Amino acid sequence: MKKLLHIFIVVLFVMTTIPTVSFAQEATIHKEIIYDILVDRFNNGNHAFSEQVRIDDPYAYHGGDLEGILLKLDDLKEQGFTTISLSSIMDNATDGYHGYWIEDFYTVEEQFGTLEDLTLLVEEAHKRDMKVMLELVTNYVANTHPIVTDVEKENWILSNVELDTTNESWLSNVSVLNQDNPEVQEMLMDVALHWLEETDVDGFILHAADQGSMEFVDTLTTELKEFKPELMIIAEVLSDQMPKELLELSAIDAVDNPELSQAIVDAFANADNPIISIYEKWEETKSNKNLIYVDNRWMDRFTQIVSENKRDDVNTWNLALTYLFTTPGVPIIFQGSEIPMYGSGVEQTQQLVNFNSGDQELEEVYSKILALRKQFPVLQYGDFELVETDQGMSVFKRSYQGETMYIAINNDSESRRVTITDIEEGIQLRGVLGDDLVRDQGNGEYKIALPREAADVYIMEEDSGINWAFVAPIVIILLLFVSAVVYLSKKQKKRDQTN
Repeated sequence: MKKLLHIFIVVLFVMTTIPTVSFAQEATIHKEIIYDILVDRFNNGNHAFSEQVRIDDPYAYHGGDLEGILLKLDDLKEQGFTTISLSSIMDNATDGYHGYWIEDFYTVEEQFGTLEDLTLLVEEAHKRDMKVMLELVTNYVANTHPIVTDVEKENWILSNVELDTTNESWLSNVSVLNQDNPEVQEMLMDVALHWLEETDVDGFILHAADQGSMEFVDTLTTELKEFKPELMIIAEVLSDQMPKELLELSAIDAVDNPELSQAIVDAFANADNPIISIYEKWEETKSNKNLIYVDNRWMDRFTQIVSENKRDDVNTWNLALTYLFTTPGVPIIFQGSEIPMYGSGVEQTQQLVNFNSGDQELEEVYSKILALRKQFPVLQYGDFELVETDQGMSVFKRSYQGETMYIAINNDSESRRVTITDIEEGIQLRGVLGDDLVRDQGNGEYKIALPREAADVYIMEEDSGINWAFVAPIVIILLLFVSAVVYLSKKQKKRDQTN
């Protein structure tokens, strides 16, 4: 009976309304929730026939286009994404579905649509208060680009450059631009300004920023920010390690961090892996400029890895998304992850998104966690601190402008509990995801407990105590019930003795 009474009281504790925390903040990339789109493999909106579209060939065009993206804008907005990033849309050589075999920097690839289609997409995104970023290729051109064979521009191309095509097969058909050449620099700057002026896009993702001249990257990004101060710029890298020099460039808002992202994947790949391992990797940079993710167009799908390790898709995505969207950095989600899509190797990971196979439960997880990041600026800008760890469970703290939140993630196969002691008297913690309530144990200790493979994010509020006006009648009924049971038991016992 005591257990039953305890359950009733606990249920009553969590029935109060969650307060909203909001205040004005200058817009930066940390407010954005980015959805990364490989244009050719997203959605086919214009089904016009093309000889280059060969669905059975993983290295040919599959029909995705700008019109197809426009058709999905409302869905992406509803899911909580605030920015879409598009793979390179410039005119490419035959079968250059990925966008890296550029033959004309100033023209939209006809397989994707027209400049008018791109302009319309940006306009419609802005109407929905969404932003659009374009991938900007500044290192490579297709071997068939006119400048490669132009004798008057032979110093525009670097000769005798060995490219490793083991992991990046598209490198087999490119020539490398000489970014130390002032004329090349001028041309690339003109290209970037062209797309800004023609389409009013909100940012660029610099493709393979680690493969070119750091001096040029610094000059390019600085001048672009002078032209459009609110422009968002992300530096993508090809190598497995992020050059820290990119983090030091003030005009760059976020830098691809493959090592940190891989640490996130490795931690959640299996139950019982300690979450603290991600924090230890983050400490190497201690930066909020890391671009973080769990898969991209060149990696095995996160859901595939989770499935192979026999983990539940929805539970594991809940853990991973909680980390991605509540800790420092700029989170980016690759298309189809919300479905979720499976696959390993380019042939499988870069398939057209199958929008008809969505998991409603996973979609709800996405919506809840994405909304959480947008609602609380402390999760976008706050300081980051590891509070406590118990094997597979860790608790982090974020603080910003007088607001503090705690993030608890239990990747363990068993329930875990940690104790927090740095909270002032008269405060309680309320879970926003699980509606859990944590109070002072009477000695300044707050014990956060989570079941296996669960996560919650806690806000701080005044300790409301027990709502006795609501609880008392139920307690009285329970006591009367207990008394009745005791009375009837004694009465039955007397009858048995009499007989």
